[in-house]
Formats: sequence, structure tokens, C-alpha cells
Amino acid sequence: MPSTLTLFLCGDVMTGRGIDQVLPYSVDPKIYEAYVKNAKDYVRLAERKNGSIPQPVSYTYIWGDALQVWQQVEPDLKLINLETSITEQPEPWPGKEVQYRMHPNNVEVLTAAGIDFCSLANNHTMDWGRAGLLETLQTLSNANIAFAGAGENKAVASTPAILNTAKGRVVILAYGSETSGVYRSWAATENEPGVNLLPDMSDATVQMISEQVTQVKRAGDVVVLSIHWGSNWGYDVPPVQQRFAHQLIDKAGIDLVFGHSSHHPRGIEVYNGKLIIYGAGDFINDYEGISSHEQYRGDLSLMYFPKLDPATGKLLSLLMVPMQIKNFRLSYTSRQDARWLADVLDKESEAFGSGVALQKDGSYLLTW
Repeated sequence: MPSTLTLFLCGDVMTGRGIDQVLPYSVDPKIYEAYVKNAKDYVRLAERKNGSIPQPVSYTYIWGDALQVWQQVEPDLKLINLETSITEQPEPWPGKEVQYRMHPNNVEVLTAAGIDFCSLANNHTMDWGRAGLLETLQTLSNANIAFAGAGENKAVASTPAILNTAKGRVVILAYGSETSGVYRSWAATENEPGVNLLPDMSDATVQMISEQVTQVKRAGDVVVLSIHWGSNWGYDVPPVQQRFAHQLIDKAGIDLVFGHSSHHPRGIEVYNGKLIIYGAGDFINDYEGISSHEQYRGDLSLMYFPKLDPATGKLLSLLMVPMQIKNFRLSYTSRQDARWLADVLDKESEAFGSGVALQKDGSYLLTW
């Protein structure tokens, strides 16, 4: 069997607000939401639902059982969408309804998990303004965590991250779409910091991305496109998203489309041998005390472990491990919850010609 490249992917990692308040360092808990003015209230809501959370927690605490899974699978790289600003800046973006930030000293929560890469092209990276973004970039750089999707100017924000592994290079482009709530005013410009905003999902944008890939891709490179797009809830994948994902593979040299923004996992497709994750779902957040959209089971999250052929970028297998967020910590799901989520994903993936099979150990394998 040829050498295989194993990645870890997950959706939104939100380590701000309530989670920041239980970590060893915390920013001022004052927030500017319509109904909640103190981040500590999210801790109280979670504890009211599931019991007390020991404070302060260790930097490994929130990852819980995921640490054991990572130890067992040993992925070559761990890639996340970091949906939190890392800053002590006191002023949020004017009029922003929800603001996530964590104390810069808490960046160790990411290094403790061995996170290799953070996508920053999302709708929370600039919750605390351009100054907050710049502090986020500096903090990640100081922690030697690679990132893409935001930068000091447009040229930097659009620059792919290149990560070296024993199996070859992984090139990661990161874009944020207005369809996920990214403000157009957040787009990086020639002179201003910001995010790498996706102009649209047109043929011209595919061509632009193709030119980017051509400039950086070498033989044997695996190219991942991380994209924050679409709605938070529901399973529908708009035809324009599917068409765009297909074109990225067919015309732009993308080997894996890593989509996120949905608060729960969506259907999965393998197109021309390449993996498309339309919505990875939240991985960790502080939502457990909030009651809404219960039918989607937003407390259930997924660890994705695609095995790829590094010579072609084609998907060889996809292992998924379901988790439950409880007490701001990732725990193994019950067999009943594992079955429920497997059934949902199997049904939603059917339209894409794939399926999800529950294994005896509670993990899933993608079929196609």
C-alpha cells in the first residue's frame, strides 16, 4: 500500500467567551450582546444544564476524549477553523451582535492539542476590530501555529499556508464568504488588515483560485481549500456551493474542499475521487446552555480523519469519530447518539452518492 497522508479536520473551534472564562487567563468578561452582557453567564448556563465546571481548567481540559483519539489515529496534521479572536482589545466591531475573544495567554489551549493550522477566514476573526485581528495574528505567529485567511493586508491575507510533512507538502488556502456572515467591510485591502473574502462563486473566482494554486503547487503537493460559507442550521447544500466545489476540483487544482460554518455536520461528497465537506459542524463551543434548534443536536460534533494519496490528493478513506460537547469538554458519545448522527449523515450524504456506516467501536466510515 502506498504511503498515505492522514489529516485531522474539524469545524468551528470557539475558545472565547464562556470557555475563555474557565481557562487559566481570561479577558474582561464584558460583552455587548443584546441579551447577555457578561461572558461568565455562558458558564452559568452550561453549569445549570450539565453540572459544575472546575475552574480554572487545564489547557487540555476542553479537548477531553479527543486527545485519546488523536493519539490513536496519529494524523500528520491537525487543521481547524478558529472562530475566535485572540486579543485583549476592549472595543468590539461596531454593531456586531456576537463577539468571541480569548486571552492571548490562552493560546496554549491550541498548542496543548498540537494544532498545526488555523483558518482565520470566518465571521468572528475580527469581532474585536482590526487591532484585535493584528493581535490574533501575532499571537499565533509567536506560538508557531500556521494560519491563512487573514493578514496585515490583502497580499498576506490571500497567501496560502504551506505545511511540510514526512509525506509531502500540504498547501492550504482559506476564504470566507459573505453567505456565512463575513462583512464585506472586513475584507483585507492593500493597506488595511482583514480577512480573505471570497468575491463570489463565479467562474472568474474559480479562475482566480486556479492561478493561485498554479503559482504554489508542486508535484506531490496536496491542496486544501478551507471555506467558511453558508448558513448555521439546516442540511440543504445550495446548488451554487456544489457547483463551485466541483469546479474547484476540476479546474483549480483543489484536492480537498473543507467547508464550515454550519453548527452541525452536513452531507459529505466524494467528487472525482476528491473529498468535499460541505459543513463540518462546530467542534467546540460554549452553547450547551442555550436552547434553540435542538432538532439538529448541535452538541454533537465530528472529528474527520481523511486518508489521502499524497501523489494524487485522492481520498482513500474517511474515518469520523463523533463527540459530544458537555461541560465545555469533548466526550465520547453514547451508542444511541452515535447511531442517530450516523443515520442523519447517511441520509444527507445519499444525495451525493455516499453514505456513512457506523462501526462497532462507535466511529464512522464514509462509503462511496
